[in-house]
Amino acid sequence: MIDLRFSEAELAQRRDHITAFIREQVDAAGVEEVVLGLSGGIDSTITAYLAVDALGAENVHGLVLPATVSSGENMSDAERVAQDLEMSYDVIEIEPIVDSLLAAYPEAEGDHEAVGNARARVRAVLNYLVANHEGRLVLGTGNRSEAAVGYFTKYGDGAVDCHPIANLYKAQVRQLARYVGVPDDLAEKTPTAELWADQTDEDELGISYDTLDSILATHIDGPLSVAATSRELEVEEETVEEVREMYERSAHKRQVPPGPEPLN
Repeated sequence: MIDLRFSEAELAQRRDHITAFIREQVDAAGVEEVVLGLSGGIDSTITAYLAVDALGAENVHGLVLPATVSSGENMSDAERVAQDLEMSYDVIEIEPIVDSLLAAYPEAEGDHEAVGNARARVRAVLNYLVANHEGRLVLGTGNRSEAAVGYFTKYGDGAVDCHPIANLYKAQVRQLARYVGVPDDLAEKTPTAELWADQTDEDELGISYDTLDSILATHIDGPLSVAATSRELEVEEETVEEVREMYERSAHKRQVPPGPEPLN
């Protein structure tokens, strides 16, 4: 695998660049405050740390949005992050809302992907309910690795006003998290979207983040061919091709919904 870690100087530069971005987005929207979902995972945790750095804890509000498939550990970690940063937060159970959706359309019961995506979209609705009511901007928590392969829910965790850590591969998210003071146990925990029971990101993707990051950096974002990437990283060509396929299949998630070309 290739080393994507930043130098000490680059870490400071990245932190300053992201916090400046958050302030710019808030100013452009004509608001002073932001809201973000807190999952207990590293992406939402570092985003919260950077938002507090950029705006002050008094201007950052967290939403902890547990479902029946959410682990107690992750929800506890989410509250811990808010408490450590001295930012306000609310805990809102989302399963009653999901249950009401399934009551309206029971045919989806048991479809873990459809129901899991519904959970992500319910969270997005709640983020915007709070944001609209309180005059806040919604911060996203998506990173570069997830975006490249479409590992997010369209109009769910992808439905936000901006993504502060969008330019960071997963390995860089972890490194920057440690740099800004995120505790090691949070920086190193196993990533999971928790859209259904016992889900982990790497099991669902079928590849480790270290391997994914390296393929993205050398082949998708970089100049190497499938064969050259395979040789450089010492991985099977099939693995590189699978990442390429995930990237191409998920292109629609990274674009605004299309419409027909205007008639002359």
